[in-house]
Amino acid sequence: MKNFMFLAVAIVCEVIGTSALKTSEQFSKLWPSVLTITMYVLAFYCLSQTLRSIPVGVAYAIWSGVGIVLVTLVAVFLYNQKPDLPAILGLGLIIAGVVIINVFSKMDAH
Repeated sequence: MKNFMFLAVAIVCEVIGTSALKTSEQFSKLWPSVLTITMYVLAFYCLSQTLRSIPVGVAYAIWSGVGIVLVTLVAVFLYNQKPDLPAILGLGLIIAGVVIINVFSKMDAH
């Protein structure tokens, strides 16, 4: 359970870092750049902690899949970027993939 908490924190940090990346304007603005780097470092640290008990493929699939969906939602609300139908379908497939991995995968961490 603790490892999934680390994974959740990793996802949130990655989403914050990616969202701040846009406002950093190619690392030309100091504080958004500092926030981006800090959040990515925290995200990777927390992701590394999950690998004690969660297989790397499963952890990365969850981290990247959930992150993609959350970053898209942040982009909709903060940057007024509207996904079209193919983007929505693709996001649905990503969500389906994460669910399938979590429900049906029997991968072992070792």
